[in-house]
Amino acid sequence: MGMRLKLLLAGSVLCLANEIVLAQSGDQPLAQAQDPNGRNAGDDLIGAIFVVGDRLRDQLNVEQAPVLELNEADIQAIGATSVAELFEAIAPQTGSSRGRGSEPPVFLVNGIRIGSFREMRSYPPEAIAKVEVLPEEVAQKLGFPPDRRVVNLILKENYSSREAQLEFAAPSRGGNSRTEQEFTLLKINQGARLNVNVEANDVSMLTEAERGVIQTPGSVPDGISDEEYARFRSLTADSFGIQGSVNWARAIVESGSSLSFNLTGEHTQSQSLSGLRDIATLDPLERRNDSDKISSSASFGRRLGEFQLTITSDNSWSDSTTRIDRNATAGFDTAQSETLTSASKATLEGGLFELPAGEVTANVNAGFDWKRIESSDTRSATDSSFTRRRLEGGASLVVPIAERDGVLGALGNLSANFSAGFEDLSDFGGLNSWTAGLTWSPAPAFTLSATRIASEAAPSLTQLGSPQTTTFNVPVFDFVRGESVLAAVTLGGNPDLLAERQRDWKFNASWELPFWKDTRFSVDYVRNNSSDVTGNFPAVTAEVEAAFPDRITRDGSGQITAVDARSVTYDQSRTRRLVFGLTTRGSFGPARPPSSDAPQSPPNGGFAGRGPGGEGRGGPPSDAQRAAFMRFRGRVCADDGVQVLIQLAEAVQRGEDLSLNFPDFDPQRAARMVERLSDVDGTIDHEKLEQFRKRVCSMDPSQIGQRGPGGPPPATAPAGRRGGGAPTGFGGRGDDGRGRYFANLTHTIELANTVLIAEGGPLLDLLGGDATSDFATPRHTSSLEVGVFRNGRGVRLSGRYSGKSRIDGSGMPGSTDLYFGDLLKLDLRVFADLGRLFKQDQGLLKNFRISLRADNVFDAHRRVTDSGGNVPLSYQPDLIDPNGRYLGFDLRKMF
Repeated sequence: MGMRLKLLLAGSVLCLANEIVLAQSGDQPLAQAQDPNGRNAGDDLIGAIFVVGDRLRDQLNVEQAPVLELNEADIQAIGATSVAELFEAIAPQTGSSRGRGSEPPVFLVNGIRIGSFREMRSYPPEAIAKVEVLPEEVAQKLGFPPDRRVVNLILKENYSSREAQLEFAAPSRGGNSRTEQEFTLLKINQGARLNVNVEANDVSMLTEAERGVIQTPGSVPDGISDEEYARFRSLTADSFGIQGSVNWARAIVESGSSLSFNLTGEHTQSQSLSGLRDIATLDPLERRNDSDKISSSASFGRRLGEFQLTITSDNSWSDSTTRIDRNATAGFDTAQSETLTSASKATLEGGLFELPAGEVTANVNAGFDWKRIESSDTRSATDSSFTRRRLEGGASLVVPIAERDGVLGALGNLSANFSAGFEDLSDFGGLNSWTAGLTWSPAPAFTLSATRIASEAAPSLTQLGSPQTTTFNVPVFDFVRGESVLAAVTLGGNPDLLAERQRDWKFNASWELPFWKDTRFSVDYVRNNSSDVTGNFPAVTAEVEAAFPDRITRDGSGQITAVDARSVTYDQSRTRRLVFGLTTRGSFGPARPPSSDAPQSPPNGGFAGRGPGGEGRGGPPSDAQRAAFMRFRGRVCADDGVQVLIQLAEAVQRGEDLSLNFPDFDPQRAARMVERLSDVDGTIDHEKLEQFRKRVCSMDPSQIGQRGPGGPPPATAPAGRRGGGAPTGFGGRGDDGRGRYFANLTHTIELANTVLIAEGGPLLDLLGGDATSDFATPRHTSSLEVGVFRNGRGVRLSGRYSGKSRIDGSGMPGSTDLYFGDLLKLDLRVFADLGRLFKQDQGLLKNFRISLRADNVFDAHRRVTDSGGNVPLSYQPDLIDPNGRYLGFDLRKMF
């Protein structure tokens, strides 16, 4: 498949470039490649049909079907104002169905891995041509564990914008608010990118008094009312943050290399309240935090023959200081933490050799991570310091077994993948991992895959060594006695955690529905088995207290006064889940009639050029044709384009049947082209090919389509094109007046979820009434994203559903079961581009967007009740979700 694509690109470039070079210069093009009659080597190819399809340059050519694809129109329908907001909207599709941790996806830009998501988080969505979300098996092919999905962001080739944004939001019941101001600059020009972003946000405090929270009996000191005391307990901290970042990238055409760099600085501060220290003076108990962070990342990529070399590095320094008022005496305690991290990874990916069913591809990777945490606390007699050095290495292999319309064609497409890796940690020693899988596509629209995963994972250094901090008067529900109490809760690192052993299966079926255009349905079945599992400290049940007696402190009456909630190691965990996904997109409504002076594509869907008889010239190339040529030009100039053309020529000389790979390719014209590029003895003239390549790569893209002085001007850019960016709707599918819709639905069914706390201890059934947290595990969860966009106006609806669940009481006197009701939250976004709405292409309204948001439109709260139907005080709805319905607006102006 890879070879076919290369040959098609080679022939297409030769055909189109010949016409555009002539249109640009007005001279006889490529004189070195002419025959004695003065004809050009490419003339005989111009009558061939080369279809410009949906596949863009820099898309990933992998065996697995994408989880989600978004083109320009789909991205418009989402209505996001940045790449970060875009990915927030599609988060259910970018998260791994394997259910291992919360690792972010692997991010690629134009098919190349980048050092950090920070490099592109502030890009405006208008700069994106396409987004691909690919399954976990693709991450494995890129040298990562198969517990992360892959997101490939394909950018427009030329784009420029400046953006100012103001956002305000607040709960519909008032109490606090959030503001954000942001400025962004982005320039993309011929492989070079520059992005500058500055943003600041401010959140005001929300107290329990502003939500009427009922205080726990006995927690309010004498001499003050419950309502007054609630003024000194915060639900949302008062916080302020500012962040600035600079991102730079460049593609070096001559060497086929790419470079990128990011530098980000952040400062945040917050203040929260946890009661009163002195009633007489109304002196509150405060918790104040100041933190600073500086991050940088870099990436380097280069083609080495048939292989792609990528090197990334991500580094950061952070310093955090927390001042916690003492409960009964004057003064405060100080907890300080300084963290240094550095992570580097190098991968080499490419084809090894050809098998009858296709090319065997491999990935070899190596990495080095270093992290150090130094912490101190005035409540501790000694400081703590933890350092971890991690060396990693691995390799993966994809082996094609059968190819549709080729070897073992009756099977369809079938491939096997294997990977193995190791880690050496300075504090844990050696850890190993391996995977093996099959991907089978018995029909073009249907794909099945199965993956076996065996790995070992160490606790994070934060889980091991973060500073211990204690927060007073935290609501805790005691399942043993069935009561809510205020206790001192300790968080921080636990140096006694163990390495986890994981043994998983993942099965996937993906079907592109034949009866519903652009719609894909997928099913994942995941089976996770683990031992020595690091997890959060569980809810305080009788079984948990028996397993961890030193973590719970009670007074003489048996009431909880303190909980050590640092992470613990569970003996075993078992989960089984089904994940269903449905994605669809499309257009509706009549298309706008084309303008009479708009450039038209050739009726056969091919490139502009001479007619089948080679007579005449059809005018300057259209925007779609120029965009197609630029994609092919980028591929030829970045790779060894001469070698690609040689392979095509040699196939013609060997007399191979081109109709199999190129059913619309005219072999007679190809043969005449090869003849003119050959010497007298029939050998290919490499110098001619090299001169041809240099001529194409040295062309000024801004002049493509011009015929020189006196010639017709370049075609006018269609509506929706800004700042030199590619036309909206890549490949000629721009804003033609039709509406656009999309929908993404994910539903997860937990089939089994059990935890063995300790060897010989109780087995917790998290779906049957047991718990490892203060909230039960629902069997059913869903997420939904639906958007509609037309003529500059759009609506997006986001939904999240969580089913019913329960936690059983201990059975002791006073104990009670807890019942968690189901919850459906709907978020609404309504946005409009005022310039298009009022037909203003100049002045303030041009490229001015206003967005209205309503999070949790129906002010839904999870209702938690005991056996008597009462709401426990620590599960008051406003403690769980103090914001409820959240309303806001966003003003965005692009220059």
